[in-house]
Amino acid sequence: MKKDTKYDDEELEILKAWEAGTLKPVSGVAKQIKAHQAAAEATFKKDQRLNIRISSRDLRNLQARALEEGVPYQTFAASLLHKFVSGHLGNQ
Repeated sequence: MKKDTKYDDEELEILKAWEAGTLKPVSGVAKQIKAHQAAAEATFKKDQRLNIRISSRDLRNLQARALEEGVPYQTFAASLLHKFVSGHLGNQ
C-alpha cells in the first residue's frame, strides 16, 4: 500500500482484502458485462438525424472547441446534446 495515496474507508477495506488474499470471485460477471455493453451500445447508437440552423459564429466556436477536445465537431455537438438532455451538463 502506498503511503502517499489517500484512500477512503471502502477503498482501504478492499485494498486490505486484496493484500490478505481474501477477495472472492463474483458469480455472473460475464452476464453483467454483456448487459452493460448492450446498454452502452444502445446509449450511443446514432439512429436518428437532426438538422439545425445556427449562426456561423456559433458554428465556428463549436468547431474550435471540438478541435481543442480532439473530436469531430458533429460528435462534439451530439455529446453536448446528450449531456444536456441527461442532466449531466453544467449546473442542472
